[in-house]
Amino acid sequence: MKRGAFLAVLVASLGYFVDIYDLILFLVVRVKSLRGIGVPESELLDRGVLLLNLQMIGMLSGGVLWGILGDKRGRLSVLFGSIFLYSVANVLNGFVRTVPEYAVLRFTAGLGLAGELGAGVTLASEILEAETRGFGTTIIAGVGVCGAIVAALVARAFSWQVAYFVGGGLGLGLLALRVSVSESGMFESVRTRAARRGDLALLFAKGERVRRYLAVVLVGVPIWYAVGILVGLSPELCAALGLAAKPDPGRSVMAFYAGATLGDFGSGVLSQLLRSRKKVIGLFLGLTALSSAGYFAFAGRSLSSLYLCAAALGAATGYWAVFVTVAAEHFGTNLRATATTTAPNVVRGAVVPMTAAFQALRGSVGVVTAAIAVGVGAFALAAVALGSLEETYGRNLDYLED
Repeated sequence: MKRGAFLAVLVASLGYFVDIYDLILFLVVRVKSLRGIGVPESELLDRGVLLLNLQMIGMLSGGVLWGILGDKRGRLSVLFGSIFLYSVANVLNGFVRTVPEYAVLRFTAGLGLAGELGAGVTLASEILEAETRGFGTTIIAGVGVCGAIVAALVARAFSWQVAYFVGGGLGLGLLALRVSVSESGMFESVRTRAARRGDLALLFAKGERVRRYLAVVLVGVPIWYAVGILVGLSPELCAALGLAAKPDPGRSVMAFYAGATLGDFGSGVLSQLLRSRKKVIGLFLGLTALSSAGYFAFAGRSLSSLYLCAAALGAATGYWAVFVTVAAEHFGTNLRATATTTAPNVVRGAVVPMTAAFQALRGSVGVVTAAIAVGVGAFALAAVALGSLEETYGRNLDYLED
């Protein structure tokens, strides 16, 4: 790997590490932080879901903003701007005293977090050679998800306020390293041509392009069903499953992302060995469905069973590395940052309708049945979308969308 490509992968990996740290930290400290600002026990779930949804709405909005900027102004501008915004928001999160303050800052953090992964993967994909880009994006995703493990460890060792300060400090420190990274040559070439760049109207101008985009998004939704519903709401779900002991959200998240680290590296390497993205996504989708079923069957038996189920879910949903690679490989250079940045955030934003459906159903059918129903819908849509995905391994990315 050439020096420029190595630096791009290194910086994107560390940026995604901090990104995931902050993204998952709220799930870890949700209960502790809400209690700390005086939210009653009876309102912890509803307030937590509200804040999670606002964070995800921020990411959905930010995905559009940063994606367009990435194609109009360059990949590096997004890497700098996004990490600065979410790092500052992270620091301020440690000072919140009311739910409205918390809500504003979770939305702002989500807005900043939205740009990191897409810009990093787009940059690495355009700098690396076609036959090796899968390894580069695998390193980015694999190193990145370790941020969740560190978030859980920091939250266990320190107060929730200090955990937020650490995340913000890491992000601001990373800005210095970004100065040494060069812009993508493919983007620089397109910048000098009279081509429409970062245009949402162009992304949705053709039915075939819309179908391609939706297929990419839908295959990733089960990943955030596992993160946002099964792991994020594990205290409430496991209580309904009969678990007497109260789960530690930090341990659940740590177990999930320990598995996800192995899954991301495994899925990425396997896609290179099999020379196929589509086969690996299909395999891991099946494993995610089996792990979700195992969660409902065994997670309520004991805390150790819950943490094992969380680790299995993490490993099965580790096709995130391949998913973001597929997003970059499905679109031309003038729309690549827009598609690659918005797609993961639309997937993350899918937590909003999933939690809304969960909330609507839980009053009549209970939390367990509501969670199962939401999962069945997510997996059904992903299976249909997988059938329409194109195989993109080794594709030349130096082309434009007309």
